[in-house]
Amino acid sequence: MMEKVARGKAFVFAENIDTDQIYPGRFVELTDIEDVAKHAMEGADPNFVKEFKKGDIIVAATNFGCGSSREHAAITLKAVGVGAIVAESFGRIFYRNAINIGVPVLVCPGIGKLIKSGDILTVDIESGKICNETTGVVAQAQPMSEYVMNILASGGIKPMIKKQLQSVNK
Repeated sequence: MMEKVARGKAFVFAENIDTDQIYPGRFVELTDIEDVAKHAMEGADPNFVKEFKKGDIIVAATNFGCGSSREHAAITLKAVGVGAIVAESFGRIFYRNAINIGVPVLVCPGIGKLIKSGDILTVDIESGKICNETTGVVAQAQPMSEYVMNILASGGIKPMIKKQLQSVNK
């Protein structure tokens, strides 16, 4: 299940990182989650997977996840073990796909100017408080709703609904 606080190294990306940069379409036929994870962010940074450690945090400027509605982009970031994704804004379908599979995505206007790649961040998923431990800067993302926190805490919308149905059928 999701940790309520993510702590890790920041990987900063510019604006308009599309779903093909997050997970190139030429790998869409892969089904093994470990194979999928090997290609995370490959279109934007070919060294990403070599340097990324489980729990690290993606920071981006505007429109992260724009483009295709394929769920693969969000799945690959979950597969690689992203602790959180913080961006100034998201492509709407990517944002919803990420939440539905249990990946924390936080909207924080101006964050792209406050964080550099390699900075160590602590992100409180529930409150939206982002601390840059490297510089001491603190930022505030838009807090998640209780409903979204329930989805994330359940590991995604499917596990949440399964749990709700099990409690109704008792």
